[in-house]
Amino acid sequence: MTLAALFDELERGTDEIIPHKDFRARIEEASSKGIKLRIKAGFDPTAKDLHLGHTLLLNKLRAFQEAGHEAIFLIGDFTGMIGDPTGKNETRKPLTREQVQENAETYKAQVFKILDPEKTTIAFNSAWLDPLGAEGMIRLAAQHTVARMMERDDFSKRYAAGQPIAIHEFLYPLLQGYDSVALRADVELGGTDQKFNLLMGRHLQSAYGQRPQIIMTSPILEGLDGVQKMSKSLGNYIGLADGAAEMFGKLMSVSDTLMWRYFELLSFRPLADIQRFRAEIAAGANPRDIKMGLAVELVDRFHGATAGEQARAGFVAQFSQGALPDHIPEISLPAPLTGLSLVKVLKEAGLCASTSEAGRLVDQKAVRVDQQRVEDRGLILAAGQTYLLQVGPRRFCRVVLVAM
Repeated sequence: MTLAALFDELERGTDEIIPHKDFRARIEEASSKGIKLRIKAGFDPTAKDLHLGHTLLLNKLRAFQEAGHEAIFLIGDFTGMIGDPTGKNETRKPLTREQVQENAETYKAQVFKILDPEKTTIAFNSAWLDPLGAEGMIRLAAQHTVARMMERDDFSKRYAAGQPIAIHEFLYPLLQGYDSVALRADVELGGTDQKFNLLMGRHLQSAYGQRPQIIMTSPILEGLDGVQKMSKSLGNYIGLADGAAEMFGKLMSVSDTLMWRYFELLSFRPLADIQRFRAEIAAGANPRDIKMGLAVELVDRFHGATAGEQARAGFVAQFSQGALPDHIPEISLPAPLTGLSLVKVLKEAGLCASTSEAGRLVDQKAVRVDQQRVEDRGLILAAGQTYLLQVGPRRFCRVVLVAM
């Protein structure tokens, strides 16, 4: 691969590279001298499952692996107990070490659906943060000022609003930055919302006499609603642990506009292919067919070869031919004589995490009752009736409302 092609591949889908000139110089130096750069991406195991939003960084790690560099998948088992305050308007509830370690095991199982295990270093930041001790923590805290910390947007907003900021939250960026010192990272990857923390790594490496790392930020991936950041709590996510059929169906529910962003950020196809797809649609091709290709690629990646084609066949059979799944779960719910609201039934049936999520899905026209799309989030379902509920393309439940 030529250097120009390598730069195109490594910089693909990034939002910012700091400093960009130094990044290219370091890649050129590594290529000419046969040096393996140390590429770091950190993940705090604050939940059990990863989703496609997390894979933006994993995809970039993979690209560096294929270019011959060392990928370091850092699990923040120590920092996860603090909780990253980035983007939060209140102090996060701390997790126990046991909770963090349990979540970390699921991360390890999922990342190798993307990364090459033979070329990946898995590190836990407790390995150097536990021994740091009180004295080391004080010396680390002396490397930064409160004034600089308050330049961070979320801290300044909370302070201006009179919302409390706990002292331990100031430690988080310092500890993430110290990870780069401990690992002697050459490049650190992170989302655009992590820029402050990534720059802290450069600052601390300089303070400790190391060559400052290059930072590469990736965009934040929008969820299925096309508006908000992909998040399990918002119900707009595609999980790596989702079944093949469910993953395929969720991808097919992505809008034709958002599809291109998913292609750019999630697909491994050459950029020339994506440009060709755009031209085909401009010439009259059905966007659905192009989207199916993306869905097949991603399902194959996470569920193995042929899984995507099988999911495609099932999707076509179910939705193009009007077929229903062979097995639809059925539950009974007690209901007053006045009936139950649709959003509450969706929550109680386990089709949504909350009534607010159910309402959003109704607004997005993603809910059907007895195979008819519903657009009224205030709909009341009558007691004594049985309903076939569907959320999105793949979630079904038959609910019996038992009159009380």
